[in-house]
Amino acid sequence: MSADLHPGPNTTLRLILGDQLNVQHSWFQHRHDDVIYVLMEVRQETDYVLHHAQKIIAIFAGMRELARALAADGHRVHYLAIDDAQNRQSLPDNLDWLLAHYQVAEFEYQAPDEWRLDLQMATYARTLVIASRMVDSEHFYTRHDEAAQLFAGRKKWLMEHFYRQMRVKHRVLLDVDDQPSGGQWNYDHDNRKSWPGTPPEPTDARTRHDHSALWHTIVAAGVRSFGQPNASQFAWPLDRAEALQQLDAFIEHALPHFGQFQDAMSSKGWRLFHSLLSFALNVKMLNPREVVAKVEAAWRAGRVPLAAAEGYIRQILGWREYMRGVYWTHMPGYAEHNAFGHERALPDWFWTGKTNMRCLATAIGASLEHAHTHHIHRLMVIGNFALLAGLDPAALHRWYLGVYIDAFEWVELPNTLGMSQFADNGLLATKPYVSSAAYIDRMSDYCKGCHYDNKLRIGERACPYNALYWDFFARNEKLLSNNPRIGMVYPQLRKMDAAAVTALQAQAAGVRERLDQL
Repeated sequence: MSADLHPGPNTTLRLILGDQLNVQHSWFQHRHDDVIYVLMEVRQETDYVLHHAQKIIAIFAGMRELARALAADGHRVHYLAIDDAQNRQSLPDNLDWLLAHYQVAEFEYQAPDEWRLDLQMATYARTLVIASRMVDSEHFYTRHDEAAQLFAGRKKWLMEHFYRQMRVKHRVLLDVDDQPSGGQWNYDHDNRKSWPGTPPEPTDARTRHDHSALWHTIVAAGVRSFGQPNASQFAWPLDRAEALQQLDAFIEHALPHFGQFQDAMSSKGWRLFHSLLSFALNVKMLNPREVVAKVEAAWRAGRVPLAAAEGYIRQILGWREYMRGVYWTHMPGYAEHNAFGHERALPDWFWTGKTNMRCLATAIGASLEHAHTHHIHRLMVIGNFALLAGLDPAALHRWYLGVYIDAFEWVELPNTLGMSQFADNGLLATKPYVSSAAYIDRMSDYCKGCHYDNKLRIGERACPYNALYWDFFARNEKLLSNNPRIGMVYPQLRKMDAAAVTALQAQAAGVRERLDQL
């Protein structure tokens, strides 16, 4: 797809990136004959990490649909497909050709969300002899520097403080006197139940698409990927209309139960009551304000419990915006954090899901099958094991960034290095989020039927989490023993018989030496 080949003396070229699929952007309110919108599928973006097949398909399909919709609405659009003969496969090289081809007088682009793209586009714009301008993406609640300004002068950042400020500023779940609806700011304590099997997991009613032809094009172009493409029955939304349908279905069928079961895991349901809206949000098919408004309206109408509405809104208005603030405040150096000096390579089963540990086989298997799994799988199963086993946080970051369809660096990197791996030494999280097998057993049914025994610490059938858990704290006592949020771990460790501790450390060392065989 290309715009007509009649350049004009005042032509403006506007670049739309693959995570800027916001059909409601003010750019599109009016049609201009001298404005050309360009979208491009480039190896620069498919190849900077190894991506899940569904992530590539979903973004390309969404870009193509936005280009089609804009052209149908009378806008001039130039679309560079991955196999286009004119495609130079990088943003700067393609822009050089397009600027010359259309004799462009002005170049505009929306603010990128990732540091590497922000730097690349700013550097590119400075080289141009024509006028250039960056505009806002019109998506987020906050500016890049808003969190940093809020915490200016404070030694410690706390998401809860940020979240409450956002609630007040944006008038969300508040009574008339700026007090929280229901008398509490946070209902997290009510949202930690395991799922007994009822109520049933809602039917996955997302529209399916056949993207087989697109997938064939991607493969033929030489793009590498991993995970299941599921191209012929593709469930991720194509456009804003489908994303809105998914939002409404979530509020009606899943949100009423989301709160109490948001931390639950089960072999009988890979998504349970989670919304699966993060992809649509992160590529901007949906605006976070409309999601929050609809969830709050559902609570005020008596359709969902307050704890469920608050828990979901906290993820959007609180955590999502907070991660973005942490990211922009601490990049580019944030990606280099490795507080524990962990360097072990990811085991092979991160790419296959084939491990005897049932919890990890389920969590990674869902990730490979769906390009998605919910936050407790990511944090307390996969991330928990990675931290306890001493896996390289940079390698883990690249895996998370590639495997998840909703993973873009601004939100994934602080979640992985900060929240999951504590690699920033507490800059983001207040403690390492690690556990023995006891937590996984309490929140799931994974330990039943597993090759390993969740009660055992020592021996071939002992659950690897158990020895790794105690060894992690023993190895890192100097770094962690004064952390007030760790609780009774170190008093318990000090009460253990020295021989027992030595045996646990030997067991853990053996586990780390045979990670691929677990």
